[in-house]
Amino acid sequence: MADEDEDLDDAEESEEDSAEEGDDSSGGGKKVLIIIGVVILLVVGGIGAAYFTGLLDPVIAMIVGEEEVEQGEEQIVSTGDAVFYDLQEIIVNLNTGGRKSSFLKIRISLELANEEDVQRIESVMPRIVDNFQTYLRELRIDDLKGSSGMYRLREELLARVSVAAAPAKVNDVLFKEMLVQ
Repeated sequence: MADEDEDLDDAEESEEDSAEEGDDSSGGGKKVLIIIGVVILLVVGGIGAAYFTGLLDPVIAMIVGEEEVEQGEEQIVSTGDAVFYDLQEIIVNLNTGGRKSSFLKIRISLELANEEDVQRIESVMPRIVDNFQTYLRELRIDDLKGSSGMYRLREELLARVSVAAAPAKVNDVLFKEMLVQ
């Protein structure tokens, strides 16, 4: 009887050993899947970060075939009929009425009617920047809220740049980046 109990104990131990070995092999498979998932997540996250920080812009421009001519901080991009002229980044203090300081960081692109207007825009650039700075410094954070605030801002900047750049024709003011802090 004691021999039978020992035989049963030995059989149970061997079953437990084989069950534990099976758990190790399935646990190893789970680890591999988790590692692969983490690697894929890091690669996708890295590509997304590179795209949103602008590191992929030259690659995208090369693939799309856009023509870009860099001139210092400003760029001229010609696509078909319209000509786009990128202004330098503008950072201003907003009017907060003496409370905590708030800043507006904005990057603007001007849509010009033709290529000849670029020289006129460049010749009056200090006046354009001054007009923008003067107007933007008087804005309050509430003036920039919502799509209606963006529309009013676009219309005001278009009116100011059109007066400063006349007789050059500016079709539109396009926002490339706007950050209120």
